[in-house]
Amino acid sequence: MVTRMEWLDAGLDLLATEGAPAVTIERLTGELGVTKGSYYHHFKGAAGYKTALLEYFEAQFTARLIEEIEREPGVAPAAKLTHLLRLVLTDPDHTALEIAVRAWALQDAEVRAAQERVDKARTAYLQELCRGLKTDVDPDRFAQLLYLILIGAEQVVPPITRADLREIYDLTLRLAID
Repeated sequence: MVTRMEWLDAGLDLLATEGAPAVTIERLTGELGVTKGSYYHHFKGAAGYKTALLEYFEAQFTARLIEEIEREPGVAPAAKLTHLLRLVLTDPDHTALEIAVRAWALQDAEVRAAQERVDKARTAYLQELCRGLKTDVDPDRFAQLLYLILIGAEQVVPPITRADLREIYDLTLRLAID
């Protein structure tokens, strides 16, 4: 039997590669090679699956990252920020999934609410880290700038490479902290 997490991972994969319209029970069962019974064992229909998928997205791509950074107590905010940026920039699935969720949020109120929670949580964590930096820059605005660089970089066509984005972040951090 396919686990709940496997259903959710398959949904995020479809969302990232083909967009929200592809995330259907038919596509999911085809991808996983199972019947609909397993789907209904874990979820109460399409609405229940969508809610679970959005919660999983929030947990995997926001809460998990914050928890990983906060595992080691006593680490300086600048080191935490650098570690966080490295985690985000090394995740190969990050960009496509983020774009897909943002596109979906433009058409669906539940997804929009989830995206707003994600953006608020991420920005609040960045603000917390930036408030601990030794800089003359407004920490809350600096946190917003760091987040907006990522979102903007995800939208540019042709896309900015991860290496180039890493250099942009390094430059931004040097300008603000040095």
